[in-house]
Amino acid sequence: MVPTVTQLRIYRIKRGKMNAWVREWNDGVRLLRQRFGYTIEGAWVVPGENTFVWIVSYNGVQPWEAKEAEYYGSAERANLQPDPARLIERQETMFLAPALSE
Repeated sequence: MVPTVTQLRIYRIKRGKMNAWVREWNDGVRLLRQRFGYTIEGAWVVPGENTFVWIVSYNGVQPWEAKEAEYYGSAERANLQPDPARLIERQETMFLAPALSE
């Protein structure tokens, strides 16, 4: 088993599309990610901005890159309709490492 990988994702959503984004992300991306073995640690909307922030983690046999390739290459992801990615203007992702000591 490889160590848990945690990624912060910050999305700038097209103006006026946040409600559609949240609905489609919850009904599609979130559920599909969970079926593929990811854990959604949380998701937030920044009030007054077009910003959506979420944290996803994976702790499984495959390395993160292989798991992502499996997810994005799947028929389920390709057939996600409507594809909420069309509502993203810009995205930023970064891996997180624990900072709290025991």
